[in-house]
Amino acid sequence: MSQEIKLELKNISKSFPGVKALDGVNIVLRKGTVHAVVGENGAGKSTLMKIINGLYQRDEGQVFLDGKEVRFSGPMESSAAGIAMIYQELNFFPELSIAENIYMKRQPTQGGRVEWKKMYDMAKKILDENNLPYDPKMKIKELPIASIQMLEIVKAVAFNAQVIIMDEPTSSISNKEVTMLFDKINELRAKGISFLYISHKMEEIFKIADDITIIRDGKSIISGPVNDFTEDTIITHMVGRSIDNVYPKETVPIGEVAFEAKNLCSDGMFKDVCLNVHKGEIVGMAGLIGAGRSEVCRAIFGLDPLDSGEITLCGKPYVPKDVTHAIKNKILMITEDRKKEGIIGVRSCRENITITSHHIRKGVFMNLKKEVKEATEMAEMLKVRFAGIETPIGSLSGGNQQKVLLARWLMLDSDLLILDEPTRGIDVGAKLEIYNIMTDLAKKGYAILMISSEMPELLGMCDRIYVMSQGYVTGCLNRDEFDQERVMQLATGLVK
Repeated sequence: MSQEIKLELKNISKSFPGVKALDGVNIVLRKGTVHAVVGENGAGKSTLMKIINGLYQRDEGQVFLDGKEVRFSGPMESSAAGIAMIYQELNFFPELSIAENIYMKRQPTQGGRVEWKKMYDMAKKILDENNLPYDPKMKIKELPIASIQMLEIVKAVAFNAQVIIMDEPTSSISNKEVTMLFDKINELRAKGISFLYISHKMEEIFKIADDITIIRDGKSIISGPVNDFTEDTIITHMVGRSIDNVYPKETVPIGEVAFEAKNLCSDGMFKDVCLNVHKGEIVGMAGLIGAGRSEVCRAIFGLDPLDSGEITLCGKPYVPKDVTHAIKNKILMITEDRKKEGIIGVRSCRENITITSHHIRKGVFMNLKKEVKEATEMAEMLKVRFAGIETPIGSLSGGNQQKVLLARWLMLDSDLLILDEPTRGIDVGAKLEIYNIMTDLAKKGYAILMISSEMPELLGMCDRIYVMSQGYVTGCLNRDEFDQERVMQLATGLVK
């Protein structure tokens, strides 16, 4: 394995008003290797990556590329030097073609005009070389997320990137697509391309990484070859303490049926779905991507149309109309895409928490004193980490954004709380806090319906699990029947 140093960070420090985000971080990335950067949300990983690609400027420290000190004034400069960054929230233009996305700001021109045929031909060559069977004129919004992500890697390599930074690259793709992604990374690693890889998924780190650096509270705690670590030692270094029970599930009294659905159908999405959730119960929904889990819950919440079927809430009929109607009927939902359908990124945490809380209004105006008091109390209860209640939510880590969204719904009464991928993209410490909140809510009699693609999470936190495949419910398992192999058989439709 190569010992040649491609990128080195020495004593990198960065402060924002009231917060020291990074404090003397050191990382050595060897040529042709994958270096995993691991840490809790808010540990400083993303800030560090943005310093490398020039989006932020460091206050102290040095960055060396191929042995020479560099300081980039922006992403264009870092890109020209051979560093590419692929963000968790993929940066693309959905209404433009694949070719236009690949050659954005690099279009071939002649006489000030874009040479469209040349650009399409060049893009077709790149797609063919990488076995991506797409028409370069196709709008990028028509591609699955995994293919868009692969295009980002292909684009980086096409423009001679030698260091590729990847931030949670597998948070929205299936296991099969993860395998494809890792195959591509391995192919490029063999060609000498180096990767900085941010992930919270332990199994991925041990599959793909050569080296690991763990960051906690803005400091690099430990670095070394992946073989020097175990999952337990990584978690201990990440959170600064040992976590004995990652899934704090408790047995609580199960009450009456809070929610029941019979024969729910939506054309082309799901059919004859039947399920129920009792008060005090955490019910999981398992299945592969595209199984229809999110679509069922979105229809219940009024986000998507429901063609037929019956729903009862605490014994009373309920017909979903829209989100406002669902909230009035005490159905609340955190969707899987918190950036797009959850948070209001330019608004404060206070506003994000209280946006649906009409009980603190005075006529058409908010009672600001009451709003600040209640939002602060809720944030403190959920242990949201921020500078203050007026902090823009967009500046928070993913785990803290998720807790703000939970705070929003806990300001209201609920007969059914739907959580779609509630721990996606957040670290093990923040996950534990979310699980503790779920356990406390179950103790209070909340009925919780949770969609998750993480099997250990479902097995660890749920009382029952419904499994879906190709739009149908293929089985329901009680806790004493939980078995990972059985769930996967039901999810793949191998058994009925």
